[in-house]
Amino acid sequence: MENIPQRTVERFFRYTQFLHSRLEAGAEHVFSRELAAAVNISPEQVRRDLMNFALKGTPQKGYPIREFLAELYQHLESSSLTKMVLIGVGNLGKAILTYFIRRRPNLSIVAAFDADPERCNRVYSGCQIYPVERLAEIVAKEGATVGIITVPAAGAQQAADALSRAGVKAIVNFAPAQLKLPGDVFLEQLDITLSIDKAAYFAKKTALKERTT
Repeated sequence: MENIPQRTVERFFRYTQFLHSRLEAGAEHVFSRELAAAVNISPEQVRRDLMNFALKGTPQKGYPIREFLAELYQHLESSSLTKMVLIGVGNLGKAILTYFIRRRPNLSIVAAFDADPERCNRVYSGCQIYPVERLAEIVAKEGATVGIITVPAAGAQQAADALSRAGVKAIVNFAPAQLKLPGDVFLEQLDITLSIDKAAYFAKKTALKERTT
């Protein structure tokens, strides 16, 4: 299954999150209707996705979770390690570094960078923190291909430019800033502020509707 569309890739990763949660809860099988409800898509879409996998389920038990995960990761990840670097070791950056410890064996943040000398030349959650001036050197040395930006909005474009020049192939941007990148660099924009604003807006709309009914 080559050249998986971006929306399908995102859906597959959401499947893996739900399947891992079911394993942690002690389950061994999952029904397609459970996946549909968890990922908020139609059961028909789940069934179309399942046609891509060599899985055998039963109406009584559903699909074996471990085999399902193995199939998903076969499509989504190679057996080799993907190395990442992070720029901005503030509260959000530290939270992300902590999250990735032993969480995903095929993904590793191999280095972090910060413009504040007080944060550099130390280790946090097993990750060495360097001054940003050493970004290109460390990216080349480690063979990192993904960059994570957790700096304030004002410094996001500069961080993205530095990552692009260093040769990373994809960037995840948590800063509330729209970035301009070369066409061969994949960008995933995660605007937490926008998500909170949207949640607040719809909460108000729901509360207003309840008061008027």
